[in-house]
Amino acid sequence: MSNLKSLELPVVEPEGAPCCPPVTSAALSEADSVKMAAMFKALADPVRLRLFSRVASHEGGEACVCDIQDVGVSQPTVSHHLKKLREAGLLTSERRGTWVYYRVAPEVLAAMAGLLSAAR
Repeated sequence: MSNLKSLELPVVEPEGAPCCPPVTSAALSEADSVKMAAMFKALADPVRLRLFSRVASHEGGEACVCDIQDVGVSQPTVSHHLKKLREAGLLTSERRGTWVYYRVAPEVLAAMAGLLSAAR
């Protein structure tokens, strides 16, 4: 078996379902706080934040690893960081031939922004 197989990880939340209520509306449940902490922890690394930004801002909403790997670290380190972003539910990936393409997981940006927004 090859170590290069794409891991299919579950999306953190079903499409259309918000993760968590804004922190100003009520105290987070333990489950919600665990989900959101994992996402913010994954983004707390500067290299991961740059990789996430490159995927999110890439034309067409997806990026090949070959287009985003120039972030000042080695290719194995890029792969490690992308794996951490997938495990946190921030990115999804799809293998096409020899390359892996990444997308921001559905609803992730809205869920994170909603958590930090003021309650209405």
